[in-house]
Amino acid sequence: MRTLEEKLKITFAISATALSLIGLAFVYSAGSYWGTVHYADSSPFIVKQLIYMIVSVGIALLIMKSPLTSIPKTWTVVYWLAILLLVAVLIPGIGVYRNGSQSWIALGPFSLQPAEFMKVALIGKLAALLNEKGRGKRIFRFSHIGLILLPAALIMTQPDLGSTVILIVSAFIVLFLSGYPLRFFFFIGFAGVGAFVALIAMATYRLDRIKSYIDPWNDPLGTGFQGIQSIFAIAPGGLFGHGYGNSRQKYLYLPEPQNDFIFSIIAEETGFIGATVVILLFACLLISTFGIAIRTKEHFAFLMVAGMGSIIIFQTFLNIGVVSGLLPVTGVTLPFISYGGSSLMTTWISAGVILHFTMNRQTS
Repeated sequence: MRTLEEKLKITFAISATALSLIGLAFVYSAGSYWGTVHYADSSPFIVKQLIYMIVSVGIALLIMKSPLTSIPKTWTVVYWLAILLLVAVLIPGIGVYRNGSQSWIALGPFSLQPAEFMKVALIGKLAALLNEKGRGKRIFRFSHIGLILLPAALIMTQPDLGSTVILIVSAFIVLFLSGYPLRFFFFIGFAGVGAFVALIAMATYRLDRIKSYIDPWNDPLGTGFQGIQSIFAIAPGGLFGHGYGNSRQKYLYLPEPQNDFIFSIIAEETGFIGATVVILLFACLLISTFGIAIRTKEHFAFLMVAGMGSIIIFQTFLNIGVVSGLLPVTGVTLPFISYGGSSLMTTWISAGVILHFTMNRQTS
């Protein structure tokens, strides 16, 4: 008879694996025509994604089994290495400029996006610091806020608003779970609204995205184009969809459908049923992750598991909210599923950390 801990671990592992396999299938389906047009080959995305997945799962297994994962000081080193990468990506000749952002470091045919790895590194660093105070101790330190604002500022200079929002929200979830006073979050909430308005005012393209979110038909061939095409993919899918491989929007209507808007293709080809299956798998991840977190014995393990899970779940909420028109368009990938090495690797690193604290008997 399996224990609850074992059931939670198995549920998490199966859900993560199933989502990645779904990702492989739909990266091929969504990206086949785009690859044919731009690379004269229908398979470049699926080949790279398969390599990314093998490498990512391998790294996750190493993290899961490594004793270094449980050592708080390890995450201090990881945090500052991630900061160095964020600085490096801003240096001309090292950072690569794509789609309006200088967010990547080229590594031959592949590329690295430091902002993705910073999400994991920040959670680890905060968990290490907050662990020193113990579970239930309410403590505020300006140094904690500084550790969040430093990478957030570096990422915004690229600029990458989506990654910045995920980074900050995930970090604040860890602060909340560690026992930060509620009045702090009320203050941050008001300050955050002001900062968000300022960020929008500083860049006209962000203001245009807000306008397009309110009324995408105001500029259907410009800022409203992606949102409209995404709805055109989701709505006709009906209950069962057009069938695997039969998407219409992937024929250059929805830009790079294998990336941020891959959920639109899933909904178009598999309908409400397929989209619901994907959402239910993410729900299983959410339930199993926080089930594991609640059963941890150590405060550090609790914060690590909850923090890593928060990255995955909040990013999922943000991505599906964008593609369904519930949130303004921003460049955020769907964890485990969207095409992209850095995103997939970061997601599996988070999964490896979560599974580490079940493999090493740090739950009860």
